[in-house]
Amino acid sequence: MYVVAGVTGHTGKAVAEALLAKGAPLRVIVRSEEKGAAWKKRGAEVAVSSLEDAGALNRTLAGASGAYLLLPPNYTADDFLDAMRQTADALGWAARASNIAHVVFLSSVGAQLPSGTGPIQALRYAESALGPAARNLTLLRPSYFMENWSEAVQGVLADGALHSFFPAGFAFPMIATADIGRIAADSLLAPASGRRILELEGPQDYSPEDIAAAFAAATRRPVHVAVHPLEAMIPALTSAGLKPGIAALLAEMTGAIASGYVRREGGRCEFRRGTVRAEDAIAAMLPQHATR
Repeated sequence: MYVVAGVTGHTGKAVAEALLAKGAPLRVIVRSEEKGAAWKKRGAEVAVSSLEDAGALNRTLAGASGAYLLLPPNYTADDFLDAMRQTADALGWAARASNIAHVVFLSSVGAQLPSGTGPIQALRYAESALGPAARNLTLLRPSYFMENWSEAVQGVLADGALHSFFPAGFAFPMIATADIGRIAADSLLAPASGRRILELEGPQDYSPEDIAAAFAAATRRPVHVAVHPLEAMIPALTSAGLKPGIAALLAEMTGAIASGYVRREGGRCEFRRGTVRAEDAIAAMLPQHATR
């Protein structure tokens, strides 16, 4: 039995889909019976729990061969990093108490860095919480999610503008969440012994202009890049409803990627390259009517 968290999101759903496709027994973690109904119809066990509830999570993990865990972002928290650390502590406690054989955890590129990485700091903390708690641990450190560009869909459809806080022409590693899910599922089915770090990137690096071209191909209309200075990111995010502290963390992460500070660790880490192209990931995130 394999336990998968985050099945209502991109990566967890991809992990669960891949496991079901291989005929693996599956238990999904959801916050309500309603959210688990579709998975139950497909033969999965449904565990209604919160990842912040260490006791409930312990019971959910009990008897499983492996689990895919992650830190769901809590954008309503007054202190984002503190809330993430509390969830990480719950994951670590449950992994130890359940004695689960193997945990695959969704971390991030740059989690090896001590500071200056925005929300990635919470994933660094989670790695340290799970390290001594899990019997065997696979840490996934993917690059920037291609699906992060879904935030730009509204602007693309409204006026053909891809708004970006990355510099013009700056190409950097990205990966589709479908690739992350597939690699996570493979890691569960072929578990690590001890601690393993997998650094993940897509088939190539992409610039904002490349992403704009992908949107143009998917929508069949011209799309240009509208580059904004990094200092404008916090006001833009807070005007969209995010709390200032979270906006500041996201701006810090963006700057750290653009400067090259956030990058693969290499060395002791293994490297995996995905196969999903940005063109396909972008097309998948657009509304049906946009591609007609």
